[in-house]
Amino acid sequence: MADELERIGLLDDETIDLAEAALLLAAPDHADIDLDTVRARLTGLVLRLQRDAAGIADPRARALALTELIAQAEGMSGDSADYDNPANADFIALFERRRGLPVTLSILYVAVARRVGWNADPLGIPGHVLVRVGTEPTLLLIDAFDGGRLLGPDGLQAVLARTLGSQAMIEPEHLLPLSNRAVLVRLVANQATRARRGGDVARALTLHERMTLIAPGFTGLWWERARLEQLLGRVGAARASLGAMLETTRDATVRARIRAALEALARSNS
Repeated sequence: MADELERIGLLDDETIDLAEAALLLAAPDHADIDLDTVRARLTGLVLRLQRDAAGIADPRARALALTELIAQAEGMSGDSADYDNPANADFIALFERRRGLPVTLSILYVAVARRVGWNADPLGIPGHVLVRVGTEPTLLLIDAFDGGRLLGPDGLQAVLARTLGSQAMIEPEHLLPLSNRAVLVRLVANQATRARRGGDVARALTLHERMTLIAPGFTGLWWERARLEQLLGRVGAARASLGAMLETTRDATVRARIRAALEALARSNS
């Protein structure tokens, strides 16, 4: 599985298949799963959307078709009752539990829409992820966590108020799409953060290893991976991670910080 994740790391971002990548990221946690069965279920959703929404071009109608399929027919929505359950950030578990985090559900919406040839992207605002269907100036926003609710300006403002405070205003950056790698990293980082907070350093490291495989250019991931490796006494691995981080950044301040960390590791191991 590591080889397959590493191959994703070599792809241009726009060529990454979100659903397939999310499946492969979750697969190591499902030793007995038949991935082809899950792929077939995903394909089934795509075929149903193609059948029921054939010829639809209007973004609002497309957004409604997605919501009717995933939220209403399939009953997939946000898990507000057990939000911090790690399974909510597991793309494979989503197909059985039918509950997930905003990022998990948004990946499903976007992946299905894209496979029928529609423009769709995940939008990452602090503390939440939405789905954008269509392009400017005609686009619709979907809150996949909230039962696939369609959002107008007032709805988006309400989401921002919940996550950023009542004085938050809609800014242009709130409508910018996340890259494929960024949304996949956000998915796995949810699990890693919970594992670290729960004291499971080994699990957090495993998840950071997956993230650095698919997003080797994300410098901060290597820093956190090295920190976790050091906590587990894996000094050689921490050095290797810091070395990989050096290869991904040209920022002089960051490079100086990495070199200082490498020197500190060498002193502690001498």
